[in-house]
Amino acid sequence: MNNIFANLFIFEMANNHQGSVDHGKKIIDAMGAIAKERNIHAAVKFQFRDLDTFIHPEYQGREDVKHIGRFLGTRLTNEQFGEMVTHTKKAGMLAIATPFDEVSVQTCTDLDIDVLKIASCSAHDWPLLEEVANAGKPVVVSTGGLSLAEIDKVVHFFQHRQVNFALMHCVGVYPTPNELMHMRMVERLRRRYSGVQVGYSGHEAPDNVEVGIVAVSMGAELLERHVGVATDDIQLNAYSMDPEQTDAWVQAVQRTQSIMGEAAKSVTDGESSSLRSLMRGVYAKKPIAKGSTITKDDVYFAMPLQDGQLTSGEFGSYRASFVASHDYQPDQPVAEVVQPDAAHMAREYIHEGRGMLAEANIPLTDDSELELSHHYGLDKFRETGAMIVNIMNREYCKKYIVVLPGQKHPAHRHEKKEETFELLWGDLTVKLDDAEITMQPGDRLLVKRNTWHSFASKHGAIFEEISTTHFRDDSFYEDESISALDPMQRKTIIREIM
Repeated sequence: MNNIFANLFIFEMANNHQGSVDHGKKIIDAMGAIAKERNIHAAVKFQFRDLDTFIHPEYQGREDVKHIGRFLGTRLTNEQFGEMVTHTKKAGMLAIATPFDEVSVQTCTDLDIDVLKIASCSAHDWPLLEEVANAGKPVVVSTGGLSLAEIDKVVHFFQHRQVNFALMHCVGVYPTPNELMHMRMVERLRRRYSGVQVGYSGHEAPDNVEVGIVAVSMGAELLERHVGVATDDIQLNAYSMDPEQTDAWVQAVQRTQSIMGEAAKSVTDGESSSLRSLMRGVYAKKPIAKGSTITKDDVYFAMPLQDGQLTSGEFGSYRASFVASHDYQPDQPVAEVVQPDAAHMAREYIHEGRGMLAEANIPLTDDSELELSHHYGLDKFRETGAMIVNIMNREYCKKYIVVLPGQKHPAHRHEKKEETFELLWGDLTVKLDDAEITMQPGDRLLVKRNTWHSFASKHGAIFEEISTTHFRDDSFYEDESISALDPMQRKTIIREIM
């Protein structure tokens, strides 16, 4: 299923249609042209109020109360809104609406609105939130003017009801000056509510593209701005963008997204080649006889690095492993094959596992006991195995299990131990007998005694294992070649990490 919130640009029409369907369609057409030209996932957002019930009877028609005159002056019927919703979808965009009352939630359903929006002013409106949650549609929640404690309540409300929702950092000042943006809140909301997508809903000046750039840099996954079309008779407010400004904003965001890229860095052949051209190679300082161990006293380091030649970095890491495969004369490049031994391989895996723990903010002291479970050998650990951090083992037992990207742990069972897995970070797929469970951070899974289980991760995972006492002779594998091994043949235990 496609993620409806991913890289979504929301064009907020609000009351900028000025009570005219034709003018609303002009705005939709302008935004649709930008969406098509820039190839973006876009939506147009409307605001729905059942004005006969939303405004108290005694205040109907009052011009001296803020907002009432504007709402009544731009009033549209449901049929007119439906005409604009249809126009939006024909333009290839989603239709989003902010209902401000329960009747309007039903209107959203009747008009087949794709996504519902909770305005910042409605985030405490629990009767409305109940109606929105029951509508069964994806929801976007603005957080303008809310404290963290108040956001916590809204998040729990929608999580408890299993609603697909996203949060929008928002500042309810119109227009919002830069010094009030507090854009680091985007990053904080992402950390605080793991698994919830976070975006930014902006009210800054219409020519201010820097805020959108910063929002994306902080991790905003969806963005919203007010838009409109000015005419001789219609003037836009101080926080709505015209089509030209909207296009400039979209392009600025796209440039930023391109620069941000993916969290997983890829190294191109060109980058590697460029760096190798600046590296130093290993050269013989004096004659080196075939079969002798090459020491630092035998070599020097200089550029250029030649094809097949050892780099100074490789020599520094693996110098104890190099035995001359042939005679070398002074100033001749030293070309030997890098063959990591068990110690070097174990250290590489431990460093990677500790890096994952650090990224997940799971503290690990230098005196922690680590196990590398390598069921088919240490050289195949990256494909099969896991790194285990032993915390305690009494009548109860606690461990952290680190699964490298692409790594699998083979099927096994325990006769004495019952265990519970809680995924702390990453992605994990667990097989229990014939059932396959995909876990998300925060999910817990009970593994009963004598249950066959295996696990794997696509991008890497860390989970906590809480169990009864662990016994080294209590793991039985489906693969008899693993079961035939002594436990110490398939485990490397490290008590001092270098």
